[in-house]
Amino acid sequence: MQLAKSIVTEQEPNPNACYLSSILAGIAAEHLLFKNRMHYVATKICQASEIGYNGNLFGGTMLSWLDEAGAAFAGYLCRTYNMVTLKMDEVLFKRPVKIGHHVRIYAMVKHVGTSSLCVQVEARRFDFEKDLEEIVCSTQVVYVKIDETGKAVPIDPQLRKDMEMRSISELTQRL
Repeated sequence: MQLAKSIVTEQEPNPNACYLSSILAGIAAEHLLFKNRMHYVATKICQASEIGYNGNLFGGTMLSWLDEAGAAFAGYLCRTYNMVTLKMDEVLFKRPVKIGHHVRIYAMVKHVGTSSLCVQVEARRFDFEKDLEEIVCSTQVVYVKIDETGKAVPIDPQLRKDMEMRSISELTQRL
């Protein structure tokens, strides 16, 4: 990004430099776009058995959906089945979910640790009539890679590097 900025400011009169700077800026912007965007993970449909006294989805059910989708996302990125939930941040329920509502769950990596991933997970209610998604709730969840005995183990260094330095779009192409 700095390279593109310096080309624009130092060599603006040169049309080739302007063209090159626009290409470099586009590449930098694309990198940021992919690294900082939500990835679709799952869809859940609210069933009558998941409804509480007030006619809304139980909060615990939503937490379970978020945790499951986030763990699947983290496990996929780390190429392992052995991911466990360490912590879930505060969840603010912004909109109710009713019977028959489709809830789409999205996730993105916020931080990569030695043996853990911090994942932003977001649930969106899909309105078929308006062709619109509305955020129901979101949270950050930390997942840890473990071995067969339950001990934390490092995420593969190359995968960590890929998640830290580059876009994760390549890692999530099959999602």
